[in-house]
Formats: sequence, C-alpha cells, structure tokens
Amino acid sequence: MKSYTSLYFIGAGGIGMSALVRYFLAKGYRVAGYDRTPSPLTAELQAEGLEIVYDESVDLIPDYCRDPATTLVVYTPAIPATHVGLVYFREQGFRVIKRAELLGLITQSSKGLCFSGTHGKTTTSSMAAHIFHESPIGCNAFLGGILRNYDSNLILSDHSPFTVIEADEYDRSFHWLHPYMAVVTATDPDHLDIYGTEEAYLESFTHFTSLIQPGGCLVMKRGIKLVPRVQEGVKVYSYSARDGGDFHAGNIRVGNGTIVFDFVAPDGVVADVELGVPVDINIENAVAAMAIARLNGVTDDDMRRAMASFRGAKRRFEFWVKRDDRVMIDDYAHHPDELKASIRSVRALYPGRKLTVIFQPHLYSRTRDFAPQFAEALSMADQVILLDIYPAREQPIPGVTSQIIFDKITCREKELCLREKLLERIKECNFDVLLTMGAGDIDRLLPQIASIVEAK
Repeated sequence: MKSYTSLYFIGAGGIGMSALVRYFLAKGYRVAGYDRTPSPLTAELQAEGLEIVYDESVDLIPDYCRDPATTLVVYTPAIPATHVGLVYFREQGFRVIKRAELLGLITQSSKGLCFSGTHGKTTTSSMAAHIFHESPIGCNAFLGGILRNYDSNLILSDHSPFTVIEADEYDRSFHWLHPYMAVVTATDPDHLDIYGTEEAYLESFTHFTSLIQPGGCLVMKRGIKLVPRVQEGVKVYSYSARDGGDFHAGNIRVGNGTIVFDFVAPDGVVADVELGVPVDINIENAVAAMAIARLNGVTDDDMRRAMASFRGAKRRFEFWVKRDDRVMIDDYAHHPDELKASIRSVRALYPGRKLTVIFQPHLYSRTRDFAPQFAEALSMADQVILLDIYPAREQPIPGVTSQIIFDKITCREKELCLREKLLERIKECNFDVLLTMGAGDIDRLLPQIASIVEAK
C-alpha cells in the first residue's frame, strides 16, 4: 500500500465497502468512488470526505485517481464486469482488486479474528468487536452492519494487534483472508447462483478453515455441516447456546424483558452475563463472541460489562416501535433459517399476540432455490404481507416471482403487495406486533412505516 496515495471504490456505498472507505479516509488517503444510487450511508461518507458519483461516466473520475502508479481501484463482486468505470481502469493498467483482497492485505500483518457463516456473522462479529473495544486490548474492526454503539461499521485502534472481520462467503471472498482465529456460525446452503451445489458451498467453508494460521483456533457451531481442514497447530473448539460444546450457555434466565446466562468455557464460568439486546438467538451469538474474547485474554468483568452495554447492529432485530399496545421490529433476515430464527424470537418475546410479517425477498435465484423453505418460515406468522422480489445484482428469471413463495404459505391471512403500494396498505391495517424483514431496500421505508404504526 505504500506506493498508493489514493483509492477509487466501485460500489462505495455497500456496507462492506463503506468500512474500507472510512478506514482509508482515517489513514489520510484521498478517496473517491462510484455507487448506483445515493443513500443515507453515502451521504455520511461524503460528509467524512469521500468524493462519490452516481454515474458510470469515466469523465467524472477525479484527476487524482487517474494515475495507475498512485491509485488502487477496489470493487465489490456485485458490480458487473461491463461497468464502464471498471472496464476503463482495467484497460488503463490500474491494479484492480476485490474488496476481500484489500481486507486480506490490511489484515495480513495483524491478528485477524474472522467471523463467517450463512447467518449470524454480523451480530457475532459486532459483539466481539464491542467486547475487545471495551477492554484494554482493543481492536480494529471491519463489520457488515452499522453498530448502534458507534454509529459506524468501522472501529479503529492505534495499539491493538487484533482485527475483527466479518468474513463473507459470497463469491468465495473469505478465501482472501489470513485468519489468526475464525468462527463459523452456520453452513446452511446459500448463494447457489455462485456455488451451484451444497457440496461446493460446504467445501468453500472447509477451505476457509485451512487458512487459519498455526497457533490459532477455529470455533465452530456444534452440529453444523462442516468438516474442517485445519493446519497443524490449529485448535478446534465447538460452541452452542444450549446444546453443549466447549463453549456454551448455562443457567439461562428469561423474563421481564431480560436474558441472563452463565458463559461456560473449558477453563471456567463467567456468571450472570446479561444481553444488551435480549433476543434468544443472541445467546448463541454471544457465546461465540465471548469464546474468541476469552481465548485472547479479555477478562470476565470486561466481557460481562461489554455484553450488557452492546446495543446491536442496525437492522439486526431493531425495535422501531415498542409500546404496550403495538410493536414494530425490523430485521435484515433474508435466508429461510434467518426468518425462522427471527420469528421464533418475536414469538418468545410476545407470546399469544398477533404477529404480522412483511417480507421482501432478495434475489431471484435465492427465491427460486428456497421458495418452499421461505413459505414454511413465513407460515409461522399469523399474517403475511409479501412484497415483490428485490433483484439487487440479478436480472429476472422467467417464472420466478414472489408468487412461488406465496402459493405455499399456509397461514390464513396472506397477501401480495407491490413495494410502491406498501405504505398505503399499512395505513389500512391495525398491527399488534409487526416484523419487517429483507435485505433489499425495504429499509428505506422504515421511518414512514414506523410513523404510520405509531399514529394508529
């Protein structure tokens, strides 16, 4: 990195890319980039010093990003190979690398604590980053969500050897990393548009475990489909919430809006850990985060204090309305198992109350591959409002619409709704407990939805 004075990010407004943008701005580099559409996040990045455009035109690339000797170009895999700017930089001889390769370069000289898995990795890595940050050990962290404690997806330290990373399996991105320690939270098949088969998906995680450096550790969820292939000198541990393992929770107490448990490790117990975000799935996430913290010397008191003060990542089981007579929760869930976990958590928090789910499917390929599983998960609600598919990087697939999920949903109250008509539809409803879910652009509507729900 020493020869570069500027970076150009293609897809700068993505959650993973934005953390890198912030990192290099903080390090004093000149940073510019492109994204398809403005967002609250791109507005924040601009205020922090990013020069960003929303048009592919090469003419809009700033002069200081036109020398291959001084500018590194970084792109996200969601950007098509035909992107005009990407084509220009490649033709002009710039070094063009993926986001994950840049993360690998940054973390090569540090102790990378890499959190991977089909789901759970954002919350678990965020918990770990908060624990380390709240202790004298500290950390740098590149996260896949905006932490409410810091209003950022980046944490910086001027003294810590540790870097917490959310390790993304999409497009095999996590294969660029050099983990000192790694967590695998889940291996339920996903991204089959990239991998093709469950076997290829699982092999990708197996290869990831082979990258852990000697002297490090693998902490994997007990019972998942994964045959690790670690190097000699790498220890392997298991964890779970309630199903045993080297690290697990004991003496779990749920009530009065709180969850308290004892963290059980091979070498001792941390009693009375209270979750700052008291959701059942966070017991499991906390056990994994605390396992990594304990393996790296964080004290019991520091862990206990950090877990109680952790406020979670935005769009991870985030309360927008919390009243006695109505509740609105938003969650980023976009895989069937995530939907099930989120719905179960709401049911546990509000037993006996009517639960309405608004779900925006993400990607045509994921909808095609998991339509029956999505329907099974959504059928756990009392009422479902199903939106049209958010395409993200994909072109439509013939015959694949939200209808193929809708037809298999078994709850009595269900309806299809176009996104642009959702707010009008919400005005007609009286919700008891409302749960919005999806990884698309439903989050852009959350302030308006919450306002309508509050006013009822």
